[in-house]
Amino acid sequence: MVDIEANLRRVRERIAEAALRKGRRPEDITLVAVTKTIDPERILIAARLGVKHFGENRVQEALRKIPVVNQALGTPPTWHMVGHLQTNKVRKALGIFDFIHSVDSVRLAREINKRAGRESKVVPILLEVNISGEATKFGFAPEEVEDAVREILSFPNLSVQGLMTIAPIVNDPEEARPFFRRLRELRDYLAEQFPQIDWKHLSMGMTDDFEVAIEEGATMVRLGRAIFGERR
Repeated sequence: MVDIEANLRRVRERIAEAALRKGRRPEDITLVAVTKTIDPERILIAARLGVKHFGENRVQEALRKIPVVNQALGTPPTWHMVGHLQTNKVRKALGIFDFIHSVDSVRLAREINKRAGRESKVVPILLEVNISGEATKFGFAPEEVEDAVREILSFPNLSVQGLMTIAPIVNDPEEARPFFRRLRELRDYLAEQFPQIDWKHLSMGMTDDFEVAIEEGATMVRLGRAIFGERR
């Protein structure tokens, strides 16, 4: 059996150590526990150990699990959509997620804005950037983001709060550092161009590279295996 409590303790220690190495406050880093393929029982263990943010990759899987977890807890955690979101799943996604990390096109942003408007809600989002340029990854190309932001600014039911990326799979976490740095530099540039937006979040870093991501400015790290062990 995976010891979720021990894993969480170690993850929190590693987050704090990485933050302090760069003079940052550990409490400024949000741990998003990614629960893809994880059953509600294990999610509840993590929640009762103090995890307040959970991420799901697929809408259909989330629809089965989130209501069960929320009902069991009474006070629901914050649910983050961290996987690719298709436009035809937006309506269902808005019914269960509080935060969408993976807005990877103006078309998707437009659909979220339209659906959110019908429900009179403002949805916090991050813009996903394919910072590595890998063909297998979703996201805006870095050079596309500025024009995309200019258009998305006209969508009243979206609150852009920063950027998200997935670094390439590498053997050494240090090899991911340039990609995290590029995302931070892009965020800083956008903050100068669009000061009306609060660019407070950089969602970057997963189980294999989150400490490097924190050193480069991550405010949200998305961890699954580090908490729950290898996926079944």
